[in-house]
Amino acid sequence: MNKIKNAIRTIPNFPIDGIMFRDVTTLYSNSEAMKEVIKLTCDYWRNEGLTSIAGIEARGFITGSIIANQLSLPFVPIRKKGKLPHDTLSQEYELEYGKATIEIHSDALNSNDKVLIVDDLIATGGTALASIELVKKLGANVNGCTFIIDLPELKGKEKIEEIGIKVQTLCSFEGH
Repeated sequence: MNKIKNAIRTIPNFPIDGIMFRDVTTLYSNSEAMKEVIKLTCDYWRNEGLTSIAGIEARGFITGSIIANQLSLPFVPIRKKGKLPHDTLSQEYELEYGKATIEIHSDALNSNDKVLIVDDLIATGGTALASIELVKKLGANVNGCTFIIDLPELKGKEKIEEIGIKVQTLCSFEGH
């Protein structure tokens, strides 16, 4: 997992002072580190009875679609409000300074589905928890969530585990 962590670039004071931004674009351009991300994730979830992979916009689309392909499962996008062309369900969530909304197609999942939610990073858990609610609104079950990066000080992973959902993270960074 050091190969993964070492492939992630840290940019100080972005987007605002005091934030250490974890840039996964350098990971995506490192084929050996990405192979490890995909292998570790697929090995971890392969026997969990999953029927769909849901990726959170935008970086969750990259890893999520590769995982879906490797596991021969459909990929479901969870997008920012107004980006999906068909009927949608919405879920609002809190940001540090305001609110945001994500959406999923209303016919993307059903009550038989067992879903893995994928994103690049878990911080406060707001987007992930909203994604879990969207999947549940469609009657599907969230079997777990997977993230490349955990920022443990912000306790997002803990919030998801507290509601009984299994979480996989591949590396962690201290600080915001």
